[in-house]
Amino acid sequence: MHTLDEDRWFYRERMFASCTLWGWFEGEAMCGVIAFHDDWIEQLYVLPAAQGRGVGSALLQIAQQGSDRLQLWTFQRNAQARRFYEARGFVLVEETDGSRNEEREPDARYVWTRS
Repeated sequence: MHTLDEDRWFYRERMFASCTLWGWFEGEAMCGVIAFHDDWIEQLYVLPAAQGRGVGSALLQIAQQGSDRLQLWTFQRNAQARRFYEARGFVLVEETDGSRNEEREPDARYVWTRS
C-alpha cells in the first residue's frame, strides 16, 4: 500500500516521534514490534514465522505493565488478531464501516483494563 520511502517517513516522523517502541529479536533478526503511547497501541506485529511462540504476548505485556487501560484498532476481518486480543482480556467496544481509516476497511476497537 505504501512505498518503502513512505514507510520510512511514517516511522521516522510519526512512530519514533510519538510512541514507545519495543522490538523482539531472535539473534540479529527482529521478528516482532509493538508501538504504543498514552493508552493506545498503535501497532503490534509479529512475523508469521514467529507467531504462536509467545512473542506477541510478551510485547503486549510490556505495554500493559505501564498502563491501567489500553485500546487499539484491528480490522474486523482479522479473526486471528481478534482472537489474540480477546484471549488476553480485550473487549470489543466499537465496530465501524472503515470510512475513517486509510484502508477503508471495516475495523473494530478493543479496550483492555487492568482488573
